[in-house]
Amino acid sequence: MNLHEYQAKELLKKYNVTVQEGFACSTVQEAEEAYRQIHTQTGSKFAVIKAQIHAGGRGKGTIQENGLNGVKVAKSGEDITEFATKLLGGTLVTLQTGPSGKVVNKVLVAQDMYYDGPSERKEFYLSILLDRAKGQNVIMYSTEGGMNIEDVAHDTPEKIFREWVHPGGGLQGFQARKIAFNLGLEEDAFKSMVKFVTNLYNAYVGLDCSMLEINPLFKAADNKIVAVDCKMNIDDNSLMRHPDVAQLRDITEEDPTEVEAGQYNLNFVKLDGNVGCMVNGAGLAMATMDMIKLSGGEPANFLDVGGTANAQTVEAGFKIIMKDPNVKAILINIFGGIVRCDRVAQGVIDAYKNLGNINIPIIVRLQGTNAVEAKKLIDESGLKVKSAILLSEAAELVRTSIN
Repeated sequence: MNLHEYQAKELLKKYNVTVQEGFACSTVQEAEEAYRQIHTQTGSKFAVIKAQIHAGGRGKGTIQENGLNGVKVAKSGEDITEFATKLLGGTLVTLQTGPSGKVVNKVLVAQDMYYDGPSERKEFYLSILLDRAKGQNVIMYSTEGGMNIEDVAHDTPEKIFREWVHPGGGLQGFQARKIAFNLGLEEDAFKSMVKFVTNLYNAYVGLDCSMLEINPLFKAADNKIVAVDCKMNIDDNSLMRHPDVAQLRDITEEDPTEVEAGQYNLNFVKLDGNVGCMVNGAGLAMATMDMIKLSGGEPANFLDVGGTANAQTVEAGFKIIMKDPNVKAILINIFGGIVRCDRVAQGVIDAYKNLGNINIPIIVRLQGTNAVEAKKLIDESGLKVKSAILLSEAAELVRTSIN
């Protein structure tokens, strides 16, 4: 589960991680009040306003309607009013959102951290994630933080350091000190970084994060180390342990079809292809998608109905697939182990009848428990559904259907 920047920072504060202070705002009036509070607390007329969406590259992104960047420095209350008016309700387009962009429903008005001269401040990069090849968490960090970190990784990969953490022992003190040393820090800044990295790793483990990124990680002139931005992903499988975090989910940032599928306990991921897939089991789903590609098609989705599928869940999955206008054919590939093939067949029949006017080919391959009964149900339904025995045969029917 992805979190907004302002949500992630509030969670980090519980682990004593120093963050850039700010206020999440849904209206222009709230943004104006937030600016007044920051001005009162800091005495500075400067504040930063950031669009809150689940995507990176906001500083380089632009609002579709007026061309404003997703992150702006305000030098006055008038600036805050102008920027909040243009950001809220606008569609922010970044490299990560794609051309359609995402609607900005909230902004974060925060203290300006860049009050020092350029020689006094420094931006770093730091992230924590799982290295699946090594089976260990890895801390990635660099002296070259900021908006161009992707260019650093591409052009000068030697500036990206890595520190692996053994799961049995956790982050050791010498590792935190090594990170601070490689970042070129000394004295108070060195000590602040060691404390920051230690607390950040505790947050990563304690919150069951799958990824935690701080960019930029900021060193101010007073040697404080501060998280100016934060991207945090929580492992969905851990949310039962974090009901407070689960409540932070923002479904407006998620694909509506994936949200709907989740309500039926369906594992659904939307893709860009033209062949809808409905399969039981992740391994079979991957094999089915491979066969579709080999036959000249492109999968339009990943949909695993699971082992407890019934007619209702299959019908729901069928309807979700049909909502994609790019789908030119549907391949249903079920191996009846736990799930019964006749239940799947009945779900297909019910969906077909309830939706009506289905004018795209449907290919069904049912094998295993009650496969004979399932085939009989489909054959006697009078529906225009093609059946197959072998997966290669089903893929060939897909090919002839879309060409």
